Amino acid sequence: MAGHSKWKNIQRRKGAVDAKRGKAFTRLAKEVIVAAKIGGGDPAGNARLRSAIAAAKAENMPKDNIEKAIKKGTGEIEGVNYEECTYEGYGPGGVAILLEVMTDNKNRTLPEVRAAFNKNNGNIGESGSVAWIFERKGLITINASDTTEDDLMEAALDAGAEDIVTEDDTFEVYTDQSAFEDVRQAIEDAGIATLSAEITMRPQNTIKLEAKEAGQMLNLMEKLEDLDDVQKVHANFDISDEVLEAMEV
Repeated sequence: MAGHSKWKNIQRRKGAVDAKRGKAFTRLAKEVIVAAKIGGGDPAGNARLRSAIAAAKAENMPKDNIEKAIKKGTGEIEGVNYEECTYEGYGPGGVAILLEVMTDNKNRTLPEVRAAFNKNNGNIGESGSVAWIFERKGLITINASDTTEDDLMEAALDAGAEDIVTEDDTFEVYTDQSAFEDVRQAIEDAGIATLSAEITMRPQNTIKLEAKEAGQMLNLMEKLEDLDDVQKVHANFDISDEVLEAMEV
């Protein structure tokens, strides 16, 4: 497993996911707002909004929060005007990093991103420098204790899933972006609970990090995710269980 999903599993191992749930809700709300602004407030005719709502529900975001975000996006209630952009860079060991950002002020966001890279053994890159490494995919994560691999495969593959990866105590289901909602719904209909459901950027290759660079990379990931305007951090690194255990993560 690599990058974004590996980082999420490490956060779960550290018990950090619940601690950051409030910030997660803010990021999910931003995506709902922008999706509704671009494609309208009716999920039936707005695939991006349907995906955003599915991701919010998978994180147990309250229904009222979702509805309020939709109304902000459609202009029914006043909201902030967010702009989408991406930043690219490199982490320790030459790891490729792609940031998805939503901001109301690029003049604030870029210096914050640059500082996070510079202070944590990374450097920001030119546009297009690493984006080619990643493919946009649907990602649905399931607790391995909640189902069997056979049951999951039957539900997910029949609905159009491309790949199922076992990592630590989770199953990760990857889909083409167009099949994401069908696969998520099929898993839900099969009575299988999801830990998360999102559109992500999957790296086509990975860089395996050893102890020193692994620690630096995890620290950089944390600093980048702590930035208010950063929605998602994608990276093409891998860290073995042996290295993680040695780091006491």
